[in-house]
Amino acid sequence: MTPPTRAKVTEDPPRAAKNHHVASFHGVELSDPYAWLRDARWQDVMRDPGKLTASIRDHLEAENAYTKAALAETEELQGRLFEEMKARIKQDDSTVPTPQGPWAYFSRFVKGGQYAQLCRQPRDGGEVCVLLDGNAEAEGRSYWSLGGSDHSRDHRLLAYGVDDKGSEYYAVRIRDLDTGHDLPDEIADTNGGMVWANDSKTLFYVRIDENHRPRSVYRHVLGTPAADDVLVYEEESTTFYVSLGQTQSSRFIVLTAHDHETSEVYLIDADAPDQPARMIAARETGHEYSVEHHRERLFITTNPAGAEDFQVMDAPVSAPGRENWKPFIAHRPGRLILDAVAYSGHLVRLERENGLPRIVVRRLADNVEHDVSFDEEAFSLGLSHGLEFDTETIRFSYSSMTTPASVYDYNVETRERILRKTQEVPSGHNPDDYVTRRLFAPAGDGETVPVSLIYRKDTPLDGSAPVLLYGYGSYGISIPASFSTARLSLVERGFIYAIAHIRGGKEKGYRWYKDGKREKKANTFTDFISAGEHLIAEGLTRRGNIVAQGGSAGGMLMGAVANIAPDLFGGIIANVPFVDVLNTILDADLPLTPPEWTEWGNPITSADDFALIRSYSPYDNVTAQAYPHVLAVAGLTDPRVTYWEPAKWIARLREFNTSDNLILLKTNMDSGHGGASGRFESLKETALEYAFALLITGRSGGTTGAAA
Repeated sequence: MTPPTRAKVTEDPPRAAKNHHVASFHGVELSDPYAWLRDARWQDVMRDPGKLTASIRDHLEAENAYTKAALAETEELQGRLFEEMKARIKQDDSTVPTPQGPWAYFSRFVKGGQYAQLCRQPRDGGEVCVLLDGNAEAEGRSYWSLGGSDHSRDHRLLAYGVDDKGSEYYAVRIRDLDTGHDLPDEIADTNGGMVWANDSKTLFYVRIDENHRPRSVYRHVLGTPAADDVLVYEEESTTFYVSLGQTQSSRFIVLTAHDHETSEVYLIDADAPDQPARMIAARETGHEYSVEHHRERLFITTNPAGAEDFQVMDAPVSAPGRENWKPFIAHRPGRLILDAVAYSGHLVRLERENGLPRIVVRRLADNVEHDVSFDEEAFSLGLSHGLEFDTETIRFSYSSMTTPASVYDYNVETRERILRKTQEVPSGHNPDDYVTRRLFAPAGDGETVPVSLIYRKDTPLDGSAPVLLYGYGSYGISIPASFSTARLSLVERGFIYAIAHIRGGKEKGYRWYKDGKREKKANTFTDFISAGEHLIAEGLTRRGNIVAQGGSAGGMLMGAVANIAPDLFGGIIANVPFVDVLNTILDADLPLTPPEWTEWGNPITSADDFALIRSYSPYDNVTAQAYPHVLAVAGLTDPRVTYWEPAKWIARLREFNTSDNLILLKTNMDSGHGGASGRFESLKETALEYAFALLITGRSGGTTGAAA
């Protein structure tokens, strides 16, 4: 069945000017006629969007106007979708309070509020104190985002990071919780994270360099100028970034230098913050490890050669070098250890095997283990951090594609589960109205690709249902089969929503990641195509009735599959898409480029890597063919995937596309990588994307229900 003919757009689409721009690498000339869309002063634009060159602004605004006109017939639908999605959100929601000392900390939303409040109350209950009100802080701003926050160990101060441009330059401020006012201390150009030392006057933070890279850690003492802050660590390699955390025991601040496959960890004694950071083990290419503390020993989760799915070692705090590491939890191929948290009497780890997560508890007194697991075919499980060290209660969250998120407190000795919170859906939600399934799509090389599905029980499974197929497949990031209230608006209109757990993630272990990167990157794309083909073979949908969606590196996936198999998809939704891969990875000055070389290869130094990336880079492989409908969404101040990538891609698609399908670009002129700030404003962007999907599949009319 062919979807109904959509209304024609009366306006002509913008046509970007073509300028001569040629660069040569490894004896190959690259012509890039749309290179002018990259502002020469892009660093300044990140800090002040008003500095964008006028001709570029004019083009982006023309694209926005065309997208608005092209989707004008869906404006009423967008409004309905927005109201539906908003109605599924409990407006006065809050998190489960986390006890720490005399207080219990939590966040909450108030009715009508776009931003969270950070709150606390006495540990055993009592009057709630609002520590930071995001709505008040964001008032009068087009963008506002709270980064990290951390209260001092004496509970008198709150450090927090704020970005008001979407460019991820966070200013750290410190609030006196007795007075409610910020101290004069303010630290600019950070990554938004921070950790207090145990003296409650020393704060550690990560500073962003001139190329927007987090490469240095500083120590700030209250009451002193930020200019006098002490440099604790500076990363010399441009391919490594630094981050901060702390052990569950709060004894150590953890400083990690890392790229996508190698790490090096330093510990800072939180009781002696002016002492030098101590390295645990020197970096070795391909070796990742993380560190937890338990009294006089450290637990080290590590993946040396022969243990790619990670094992846990222990070592004495007094001599933590690698030569003193001893096996504690052995490596088991296919069982990927994701996280390990040490409590006073137990080590709790989160692991995944064959695509499904579980929690494993080990009692340290006798090393007896037991699992915490669930029975649905596909689900998501998360292990919470932040509880106290000396406790027998851990906290975890559970959801599936049909089951709203539930937060449990779990006694690791009695094995009693206490349900602390279930996600409320105010407009109503009955999980029994839906089906969640997990299929395995055969790939061309004999592998099987897990695919998680949700659809209404009354959805006809005769091939007529449209599918939204979501994918990512990079950096080892796994996409959980978790609950989403927003996607119900598609499912209620007869869509099958599917997640393809393709290579490049770690759903099936570390090898699943390795088999989807660098010279094996093509597996990511062919796995996604195999997932779509399998849905057709199973009779769930038909060719051309699949809308593919992915963001960031998943947007690169969208660009690649649009080039490789355009007839498989009726539409492509690409959020902040990383589509100009070759030009970006060739530019060592861009914020993320050097660390990306371990993921994709280094085309600057290697002709083979250059040829490999060139073979799949979406922008470079646009060709004269009939492309499906395309909607690309960008953010002007995005430091991760710069706005000009989707702008150039859309310009080239429009130049070469031989179909009359929509090729659309929507650039948010007030935000960055994460889209609009505010929980309701972001829903408007989702409503736009879903209205596009419904329009191109002929489902934009009618009401909810599978037959609509």
